[in-house]
Amino acid sequence: MHEIKTDRKRLAFMTAFKTLDQADLKGKRVLLRVDLNVPMENGRVADATRIDRVTPTIVEIADKGGKVVLLAHFGRPKGERNEEDSLKPVVAALAEHLHRPVAFAEDCIGAPAQEAIAALKEGGVLLLENTRFHKGEEKNDPAFVEELARNGDIYVNDAFSAAHRAHASTEGLAHKLPAYAGRAMQAELEALNQALGEPKRPVMAIVGGAKISTKLDLLGNLVSKVEYLVIGGGMANTFLAAEGKAVGKSLCETPLLATAREIMSKAKATGCQIVLPEDVTVALTFKSHAPAHVVSADHVGPEEMILDVGPKAVAHVESLLEKCKTLVWNGPFGAFELPPFDEGTNAVAQTAARLTMEGKLLSVAGGGDTVSALNQAGVVSQFTYVSTAGGAFLEWLEGKQLPGVKALMA
Repeated sequence: MHEIKTDRKRLAFMTAFKTLDQADLKGKRVLLRVDLNVPMENGRVADATRIDRVTPTIVEIADKGGKVVLLAHFGRPKGERNEEDSLKPVVAALAEHLHRPVAFAEDCIGAPAQEAIAALKEGGVLLLENTRFHKGEEKNDPAFVEELARNGDIYVNDAFSAAHRAHASTEGLAHKLPAYAGRAMQAELEALNQALGEPKRPVMAIVGGAKISTKLDLLGNLVSKVEYLVIGGGMANTFLAAEGKAVGKSLCETPLLATAREIMSKAKATGCQIVLPEDVTVALTFKSHAPAHVVSADHVGPEEMILDVGPKAVAHVESLLEKCKTLVWNGPFGAFELPPFDEGTNAVAQTAARLTMEGKLLSVAGGGDTVSALNQAGVVSQFTYVSTAGGAFLEWLEGKQLPGVKALMA
């Protein structure tokens, strides 16, 4: 991904929170909150993307002589200790990516943690057991925060993906110890600020996915912030139906037709152009390589399902993208997991990637399905920034204040 250029507005934003540039790390016990909630298969890490994201911060602190004490959660153990949610199996993958040994403590507080930290040398790395094995973590219990804080001199948060939770290790600790943003957190905040905080205009937002109901706050926030709001995926069907078009057997939230019309009305009032597909790819069955054809969005048959946008819709979005300076993307255009219904998403993704590589577009994308779709299109590395955060990325786009970020700016 591409380096984001610094300008005065960005510098002003960056001074709102401290980074590792301001931290005296040598000899300090650094409580570093990371996201290691990685997918596992047969006791091994199946996707190390989140480990890759926090590796630079861990290495930098260690190389500057800090004692790196990693705090993380895994799964949803609900405050109860269990083997299947232990972080112990992650140690090997961490060590492999860091090219250095990683110690492990059987608890994140108490004697096991204290003894392991006491044995840690400058530049050493230690992973503490799952913070969510304690009820005090998700409750942000002051007594639990105090116990965690005893183990460190400095707190660094590098887990943007957990920043929408006001938990002990993501928010509480920032009020107890000198607090800094790690490099992954810093990169995420800077990218999102450039995308929606102080963007270069015109701005396009692409919002896809199955349902409007899960993205009402997002749509409501974006219509006042972007020039073009491109709606794809299943939610586009609801907007088409709200305009009086037949959508056959497509996924459609009929109870939300009035809501869709309200969003279109608000967009008109704020000067935001909502872009809906003028043609669509339809099929009679929802499966890979199902016989499919393209029809006008006005001519969907009663038995047909809309499963992707059509070539005219793609060409229209691409022509608008050529005019834009900034793109924010959350959600695919169609059922991208099932070919040929990945064609719309792939085509627009490749155009956005080309414009980014040519220096004409700042492109920021995020959300699980979006990352998968961009990976499938082979363009993740060509976007300016791709966020691995799900809920936190979405809440930021919705205009909500994230507790873990606010605590760093206090």
